[in-house]
Amino acid sequence: MRLLVLALGTRMPDWVETAVEEYRRRIPAPVQLEWRSLPLAKRGRQCDPARWRREEGERLLASTLKDSEIVALEVQGRALRSEELAQKMDTWINHHQDVTLWIGGPDGIDPELRPHWRWSLSALTLAHPVVRVVLAEQLYRARSIRAGLPYHRGGEESGW
Repeated sequence: MRLLVLALGTRMPDWVETAVEEYRRRIPAPVQLEWRSLPLAKRGRQCDPARWRREEGERLLASTLKDSEIVALEVQGRALRSEELAQKMDTWINHHQDVTLWIGGPDGIDPELRPHWRWSLSALTLAHPVVRVVLAEQLYRARSIRAGLPYHRGGEESGW
């Protein structure tokens, strides 16, 4: 199962690339996690967020895996517990379903795009570098839950 993360924005601090690569490397088979950074639309003196979102949306669509389930990360999306994400990943794996995850640019994702569903990592507004690290960690956590790895010790007993 291929899991492709398409993230708008190409300049990330080294700590982000290091963390994302560490979690990507740890994810057990059969998930093949790939990350691709796509350039943002060129911003000029004229403020035109709708045009920027359209241009970025075209890049997302052009890079999306053919016949994959498309998940857009958006603050207005559905929140999932880690266990729910693990169940979703199991469904994708069992159905041999490739998945493309979209991380929008600073102006969000073009509302004309139609992902299969929208996922919210948090009700908080997160900086784009932080979104990448949180997403990578949650994907690893979801797989570790199903693989029976000791990484995930969530739940009521954790004290959080």
